[in-house]
Amino acid sequence: MSFPLGIENTADLSEIHALQGGDVEHYDASVFMTRRTLLHASALLLAPGCAAPRPLTPPRKPTTMPYDVVIVGGGPAGLSAALTLGRARKRVLLCDAGERRNAAAAHIHGFVTRDGVTPSTFREIGHEQLGTYPNVEVRHVQVQAIHGDIGGFNVRLATGEVEARRILLCPGMVDQPPALEGFRAMWGHSIFQCPYCHAWEVQDQRFGYLATDVDMLAFPVLLRGWTRHVTVFTEQRFEIPADVRARLTAANVQIEERVITRLVANSSNDSQIERVEFTDGATTACDALFAHPPQVQVEFVRSLGLALTPAGYVQVDDIHCETSTPGIYASGDLVTPMQAAVLAAASGVRTAAMLNHALTAELAASQLLS
Repeated sequence: MSFPLGIENTADLSEIHALQGGDVEHYDASVFMTRRTLLHASALLLAPGCAAPRPLTPPRKPTTMPYDVVIVGGGPAGLSAALTLGRARKRVLLCDAGERRNAAAAHIHGFVTRDGVTPSTFREIGHEQLGTYPNVEVRHVQVQAIHGDIGGFNVRLATGEVEARRILLCPGMVDQPPALEGFRAMWGHSIFQCPYCHAWEVQDQRFGYLATDVDMLAFPVLLRGWTRHVTVFTEQRFEIPADVRARLTAANVQIEERVITRLVANSSNDSQIERVEFTDGATTACDALFAHPPQVQVEFVRSLGLALTPAGYVQVDDIHCETSTPGIYASGDLVTPMQAAVLAAASGVRTAAMLNHALTAELAASQLLS
């Protein structure tokens, strides 16, 4: 994938902010942060006499604060953020409750040097590498609540309480699969969200796509890149405009508007889809089904009262990756619909770097750096 670049020589951060006009992790924006933009943002944070977007707040308990950053979530975003902050000599606690959104997936794909590894192996390697940094601690524990504010957050864990100067949220999202017979058993095995992650392994087979809105009808055309056999199932949920229908037909995408009653599995493997059955009893063959079920924030994130985008993602500052609550940052799937392991990892690195810029400036101003 390639993304647009821009703002090569802009010196005014406010102009950059206005031009970007949204979370840069949402790659449908018209511009994207360049290295020059990142360095300029960093300079504003660190240069003496320059007005920073957030005031530098001295930490409440400089001598007893056990952690600089508590990271919530141990997936690709959280692991990458922990590594970045650890290498920046920050004291980090990574809280991993063990809940895996991709637990049903057999492998991670599209992540260079890790293409084809299992999700569990990916995390084992991450934990092993973090173990070489004495300032990074990993706990298999659930975060239950967060209180306080920037510089002095109190984090309640299932095993006790800790304090932190900053919080980084990386818990991912919760998928809400439809109440369709067979869907849950097949989810992650023969029903997928991302073709870049999974379509190679099922290329040239019979693909289906569950479309719940007319805006989703560009996706089955994309699937044609992996197979000649694509059927989009609309179940009469919406009217298909004539021009859209014409584009689907021209792309050799079959349109099926009958209502689905169940997904029929292979007789020897209940996680492998074989056919789609309709209310009239008829069926059509299907070897791999793609779907984008609704997503919601995890309950813990919802309890924090953070501002969300209209689509339900956590709203973060375009440049600094901070949420609507000062001192709480977010990265990974919970801030963007562009979701993949490698994208979440990149998001974690970027957010950790911006968090570290702000935190280092604060600690330096308070003469707390060793």
